[in-house]
Amino acid sequence: MTMAGQTINDRLLAARHSLAGQGLAKSVCKATTEECIGPKKKHLDYLVHCTNEPNVSIPHLANLLIERSQNANWVVVYKSLITTHHLMAYGNERFMQYLASSNSTFNLSSFLDKGTVQDGGMGVPGGRMGYDMSPFIRRYAKYLNEKSLSYRAMAFDFCKVKRGKEEGSLRSMNAEKLLKTLPVLQAQLDALLEFDCQSNDLSNGVINMSFMLLFRDLIRLFACYNDGIINLLEKYFDMNKKHARDALDLYKKFLVRMDRVGEFLKVAENVGIDKGDIPDLTKAPSSLLDALEQHLATLEGRKVSAANTPTQSSSNQRNVKSAVSALSSTSSAFGTAAASSKFDTTNGIDEQLKAQVLAEEEAAMNQYKSKVSSPTSSGATGASAALTNPFLSSPPAAQAGQPIVDLFGAASAQPAAAAAATKASDDLLQLGNPFADMFEGGAAAVGATGAALNANNLWMHNNGFNGASVSSAAATNAFVSDSNFSSVFGNTEPAGNDGDGTAKYDGAGSSPFDWGATDDDGGAAQ
Repeated sequence: MTMAGQTINDRLLAARHSLAGQGLAKSVCKATTEECIGPKKKHLDYLVHCTNEPNVSIPHLANLLIERSQNANWVVVYKSLITTHHLMAYGNERFMQYLASSNSTFNLSSFLDKGTVQDGGMGVPGGRMGYDMSPFIRRYAKYLNEKSLSYRAMAFDFCKVKRGKEEGSLRSMNAEKLLKTLPVLQAQLDALLEFDCQSNDLSNGVINMSFMLLFRDLIRLFACYNDGIINLLEKYFDMNKKHARDALDLYKKFLVRMDRVGEFLKVAENVGIDKGDIPDLTKAPSSLLDALEQHLATLEGRKVSAANTPTQSSSNQRNVKSAVSALSSTSSAFGTAAASSKFDTTNGIDEQLKAQVLAEEEAAMNQYKSKVSSPTSSGATGASAALTNPFLSSPPAAQAGQPIVDLFGAASAQPAAAAAATKASDDLLQLGNPFADMFEGGAAAVGATGAALNANNLWMHNNGFNGASVSSAAATNAFVSDSNFSSVFGNTEPAGNDGDGTAKYDGAGSSPFDWGATDDDGGAAQ
């Protein structure tokens, strides 16, 4: 059961850390939820910020991530590896130093998530089976461990060193140190290429995010690797026999890895990365390998065809120059791609494009707000909206001169006088608006409406309430005149008291129901 993408376990664990006041543990929990998407950028940014804070314990942060990698759910384990990789790439170097110096590594060489196989293979909605993701988790953890070992051996990160012909670290390194550095770099590159995923394997947000981080590292690693090989070739013919043998072996391995890097870049192109953002690989001529082998054979004293003549030496020099030129173009292409910040985001979105879209959205929102905030100044549409909108801060110009109606105050004299001029029968029989007399002109509107309706009402013509015989005096009476009352009900008895002690209605009282009462001795009761 999930709640807004996160499982109940995620919510409970975050709540427990909140109650305990463990803000760092809560952030790690938020970044490594069971939701089958990559870690959210806001959580990663917060953790990166924590690595730059002096009062945050880096060992505690690293141990929290390693602890989350021991979870049984493949999504939690994979996202803990992604979060660690992100902190290695973008966090403070203290985080990398701790991982390299400590014995705490990701022991996931035998990880296998069997839970999703038992429940049909789709334990996580929208994700692949954990059984299929387990090999990629094991390879990814191996690469992160190798990345830490490389830092331990070299005291720097190959992905962050300077690159290029002038300032490149591996380009200006001496031969002896270069021969010790390139095997370490090759080991890290081999671990990355062993991830070995295809386009159809990138089927969920978790593995896609790890692939983007690996693609970023590959560009930087191979740029350094290429610089080191160029430096190696330039110094090859000046090396002694032992160094030349090691250098030739390194160059042969470089050719094999170049083909594997090309396969990785093809997968990146197939999953949607723009072809213009993928650097081109330019291989050295095959004749260079023959020249290097012949030179090594000469150093070892072996017989080779075409002895080492000045013509052969000049040919070797030309092969080296052509190889250096080809590899320099590759180094330039990879260096440009590595220097670009397009893939420095967690989702591969160009920051410039993102800023442009946000600016357009903000402009559209400001335009909408300007229309909404001033409805009275936008033509006929604004005028009609102002007349029907009761929540305007100021009344429209058409109603500015009218008095404000107090619905809860006492009725004014003017509406009461207007209400007295209407017929009581109109309001009683036609059920007019009882609140219309509160507004100016409301009573007149009710009277006009009642008269129009009475013209079509059959009852109002024959019952004496609205006939033509009604006098003008009755029109101003609130109920009915004496003459109309007599014409309808008759008046056969004289007005006043007839002497028998019974009080009669004299028709002159203020109400037709104003009857007297007699006392026991025949006198009228007062």
